[in-house]
Amino acid sequence: MNILILVIFFGLSAFTLAAGVMVVTVKNIIHAALWLIASFFSVAALYLLMEAEFIAIVQVLVYVGAISILVLFAIMLTRHVTGEGVRQLYQRWWVALIVAAALFGVLIVPTVFNFQWSVPTAPDQSAGLSSAVQIGTAFMREYLLPFEIASVLLLVALIGAIVIAFEERASRRRVLTLAEEVELRRQRGESLRLAATPTVPEAQNTGSAPSQP
Repeated sequence: MNILILVIFFGLSAFTLAAGVMVVTVKNIIHAALWLIASFFSVAALYLLMEAEFIAIVQVLVYVGAISILVLFAIMLTRHVTGEGVRQLYQRWWVALIVAAALFGVLIVPTVFNFQWSVPTAPDQSAGLSSAVQIGTAFMREYLLPFEIASVLLLVALIGAIVIAFEERASRRRVLTLAEEVELRRQRGESLRLAATPTVPEAQNTGSAPSQP
């Protein structure tokens, strides 16, 4: 059983790292956002593997359900961001890679050498359940006002994004359908023919005009 858990852990870890690399390397920014969502889901699966169900649910609700939607809203409200020919990496990308590797080493090395690698005892299921219940009760009692204010702010942000998108759409020129474009061209052609064809009085005047000596 422990071997299976290790295999699942390393598989999820590899997928998380691969999804993170795809976020910064793919050309299409929408695909990058989808890879980011996949990375968040894999991190939530890691939390479930470590028997942290509440943190896994919060990971899905906050990061997958809020942060990812915010990123997708930013992509939808930004024009010309999905071009395949846009340069994706900075010329000195290796500097950022070295800095990121150095920071990762500074954070992970003390953790690896100072952590007591012992098999923990089985966690108390009732304690975990009661802590989740207490957090939910606190949200509905002590922290009800901040919780409602945060929800109202998110709702206002959502409505504002919709209004901005609607105003940008209204300011843009409406794209005609094929039938409307054909009808418009037909009307323009008829108006041009009517303008080029002389009227009857003009034709009579032209025909009855005396010749100059």
